[in-house]
Amino acid sequence: MLDIRQLKYTVSRMATEEIREAVEELRLEGLVTDGKTPFGRLHFNTCLAEIEALFQRAGYHRPLDVVGYQGQAYALFDPTRWEPVQVLRWLKDYVDARETSAAPA
Repeated sequence: MLDIRQLKYTVSRMATEEIREAVEELRLEGLVTDGKTPFGRLHFNTCLAEIEALFQRAGYHRPLDVVGYQGQAYALFDPTRWEPVQVLRWLKDYVDARETSAAPA
């Protein structure tokens, strides 16, 4: 397992092309789920400053924040467009919908 310094270094050196889709979605919706980024829980919990710097290098210069729902899903969002509680509700619905669609019939 990577230690925190290695994880931060990896994010800091990541190519901006790896987050292009997420940048576009943030520009349109102001919200992107972890499934559309190369980041997981450990990244969001330890590397948010590095993630913000990466998005700035990719041309997204608005503020970023992150919300997680029960460790199952995370979302990066623009806090000038979304309140954290709105994102949390949206994530809850997102997780519930995934669980419903994955449940055997």
